[in-house]
Amino acid sequence: MGKQYETVIGLEVHVELATKTKIFCGCSTAFGSAPNTHTCPVCAGMPGALPVLNKKVVEYAMAVGLALGCEITKNCKFDRKNYFYPDNPQNYQISQLYLPICKNGGIEIETDEGGKKFVGIHEIHMEEDAGKLVHDEWEGCSYVDFNRAGVPLIEIVSKPDMRSAEEVIAYLDKLRLIIQYLGASDCKLQEGSMRADVNLSVREKGRGEFGTRTEMKNLNSFKAIARAIENEKNRQIDLLESGGAVIQETRRWDDLKEYSFAMRSKEDAKDYRYFPDPDLVLLQITDSWIEEIKGQQPEFRTEKLARYQSEYGLPLYDAEILTGTKKLADLFEATSALSGSPKKVSNWLMGETMRLLKENGMDAEDIRFSPENLAALIELADKGVINSTVAKEVFGHVFAEDADPKRYVQEHGLRTVQDEGALHGVVEQVIKENAKSVQDYKDGKEKAIGFLVGQTMKAMKGKADPGAVKEMLKGMLAE
Repeated sequence: MGKQYETVIGLEVHVELATKTKIFCGCSTAFGSAPNTHTCPVCAGMPGALPVLNKKVVEYAMAVGLALGCEITKNCKFDRKNYFYPDNPQNYQISQLYLPICKNGGIEIETDEGGKKFVGIHEIHMEEDAGKLVHDEWEGCSYVDFNRAGVPLIEIVSKPDMRSAEEVIAYLDKLRLIIQYLGASDCKLQEGSMRADVNLSVREKGRGEFGTRTEMKNLNSFKAIARAIENEKNRQIDLLESGGAVIQETRRWDDLKEYSFAMRSKEDAKDYRYFPDPDLVLLQITDSWIEEIKGQQPEFRTEKLARYQSEYGLPLYDAEILTGTKKLADLFEATSALSGSPKKVSNWLMGETMRLLKENGMDAEDIRFSPENLAALIELADKGVINSTVAKEVFGHVFAEDADPKRYVQEHGLRTVQDEGALHGVVEQVIKENAKSVQDYKDGKEKAIGFLVGQTMKAMKGKADPGAVKEMLKGMLAE
């Protein structure tokens, strides 16, 4: 029997913070703007330009640290991490090595076996992001976009406590939710506002010391992270089995080829020649400031799950879906407060909303309709102003352009016809024109009534209550 191996994984997660301006200057952090339009002498690394720390960055970093059970470093400072790279305009990055703002926290995750596991967090530090290289393979050259240079980051460094891709995804998912609930970042992997570097090694089961680790970069989705972990684990095991040795290095994951390529040997702290940044003063965090940030902590998912079941009477499944993103939870609570019908709100969000999100390839974060308009639609359906079929049609417009449902129903003449006389006349006509279905119903074929209801609804252009139509048909056919 061959050797049994164990995977040992630690993560370095970079999160772009949701500040409106950069960490050391007043330039915008907006994503997707034209290249090099959000720059100034500070973030472009011009000589003599001095950084000024953005207070909101410190508050977001503290908020994340407190939510993860970390100790806050009351006297912390910034250091220069020196390296040359084309998208690093200063030739150094302002980061924190010696006194990071947060230390010693952790997250409890669900394991593959359904149990609980604590994943330790070694530290969280603040730093600035680098710019972005845009490679033009046709021209054979690269361009530099400095819009991202100076965007504030926190780097969350876990302990090597994870043992599988499933545990890594569970850790990242919980971390992302906590940060989103805090409003500290949108954590969109596809836009780079959350990036995970995977440090991975393998060792024989039962051995105490760790194997040689590699670091994998360029992972921009949970699926890519899971594939990269599986691939790197197998690559290292194959190397060891064939008598080779794992080299400590940084590797780049190519998700299309499903393979990682060596980029460079892994650097140690000494290679970066860290020293305290001389342009930034020591940062002093008071007890009262920490208490202020603690007091602003929101209700997190665990508490919401329990409350949604007890206060709103929702099943666990509904509560899990609705609390799965802060956007859905906020929308559910605001609409429920307006309509007073939490179960109906839940049904609309979990039914039609989820269907349209999937059809349009959207995330919950992309929802643009207001709680007011969803509540108004529920009220129209509740009062019988529109029937369920029309309600779904109107919701399509609420979803797409946040249409005012009352105005839309009025402008398009979609109100349910309440005139019993008019409906009676149409039902009479349908009975007259569909003698075979009428006879089938009288002969005991219950399904025939459905066809007659459909014909009536068609004649009424959908502007009738199907329940009322069915009752009227039954009454007239019984005569």
